Amino acid sequence: MNKFYLSTDHIQFGTDGWRGVLGVDVTLEKLLSVSAAASQELAYRAPRELQSRTVIIGYDRRFLAPEFAEAIADAVRGSELQPLLTTTPVPTPSCSWAVVRHKALGALVVTASHNPPEWLGLKIKGPLGGSVDQDFTESVERRLIAGGITVPIDLPTSTFDARKEHLDGLRQKFDLIGIRRGLLQMGLKVIVDPMHGSAAGCIGELFRDNSRESIEEINSERDPLFGGNPPEPMAKYVQPLINQVRSSNLNGQPALGLVFDGDGDRLAAIDETGRFCSTQLLMPLLIDHLARVKQLPGCVVKTVSGSDLMQLVAEQLGREVLELPVGFKHIAEQMLVREVLIGGEESGGLGFGNHLPERDALFASLLLLEALTEDGRLLGERLDALKDSFGKSSYERIDLHLASMASRKKLEAFLQSTPPSFINNKPVKTVVKTDGVKLILDNLHWIMFRFSGTEPLLRIYCEAPTKEEVVSGLEWAKTLAEEYEQSKES
Repeated sequence: MNKFYLSTDHIQFGTDGWRGVLGVDVTLEKLLSVSAAASQELAYRAPRELQSRTVIIGYDRRFLAPEFAEAIADAVRGSELQPLLTTTPVPTPSCSWAVVRHKALGALVVTASHNPPEWLGLKIKGPLGGSVDQDFTESVERRLIAGGITVPIDLPTSTFDARKEHLDGLRQKFDLIGIRRGLLQMGLKVIVDPMHGSAAGCIGELFRDNSRESIEEINSERDPLFGGNPPEPMAKYVQPLINQVRSSNLNGQPALGLVFDGDGDRLAAIDETGRFCSTQLLMPLLIDHLARVKQLPGCVVKTVSGSDLMQLVAEQLGREVLELPVGFKHIAEQMLVREVLIGGEESGGLGFGNHLPERDALFASLLLLEALTEDGRLLGERLDALKDSFGKSSYERIDLHLASMASRKKLEAFLQSTPPSFINNKPVKTVVKTDGVKLILDNLHWIMFRFSGTEPLLRIYCEAPTKEEVVSGLEWAKTLAEEYEQSKES
């Protein structure tokens, strides 16, 4: 058997796992090292009452993901643990579900989520199904720094159908027959775009829709290049779906588009008019459905970059709202210590207290279909009604690449110490520094500066009553950043 040495060269964990360019940042040798260290940490941190030695191993549809998943099973065995490998590519939430169902130590998922096609990586899930926290990944990094030798054990690996187990679990949580009946009564067609990712075929299989009367799917075949775009649910990457939804509407049948990212933990939607609907629009509707219609308990957790509409809807329904830094791991931490109705982030991740402390786009999509069919109105109509009640708004984010990390740090220090008091001649009422710098002018009107911790990148967010105000606000913020950067270079 070949030995391999634990190594930390170019290994850095991000907000949800370790990712990088395949063959450059992510190699088999490094993946084996990280998997062994992560497995050992899962065993070390296992709750005293958990006697399991099982580690779930899953993978997505990316190039070499299945082969790498089989290889890290040997590393898990070399750590004196028992790997349990999925038989097919699966959505990452399927692995979270499997951890809970099998009472496993955790899961290792070979995936790069929504990142570009040339990327690969590893997500680590803990014994409750959620992503491990920063303290865990820092401990893994310390294990790698300490070094050591692991001997992989090459034996046949036990396998199981994680996809089927996940879908069977979802069937128990929803009245799928009722939802299907509601879709037919509304005459609503559902067009699913899994973006060539591992959630392909799941919605159709859940409804067992062989007639294609109400559910269709595009981009369902495996394509490690993902059609040439990152498998990320953003408007610029799903134009064919938008066109198809609009075409169906023009032909007399309203349609709803559902979009999943590459590993099936993020969701976006396209309403009957062809409008792209991110979490910023979907979460207020789901808050209303869960709290007002279903009357489920719990608070609402949002990230600081999320729309004010979430807070306004939640507060009217008497729900406490927690606003946290960007990253679902912060939401998951709250789901472990308090009763949470729903938690969501700007990038499409939604989690629910009556499900898992983790994002699950399939669960979120079924909840959205349930909300629409029980109400009887189309998605666009529901969203417009919410905006009529709480105030209209538009939302957008742009990314600005800076000259260097040194320039990034100077700009961040400037904004932290001297935040602007006016934006386009309008006074800033409140400055929030939960994550970056958020300048609030009023409800549904703010601008936020947030810096990447690993590259010279500034993310600028804006919510405003009109699209024109969003455009002018983003232009103001971009000009401010560029002029400051130029002044420090001259």
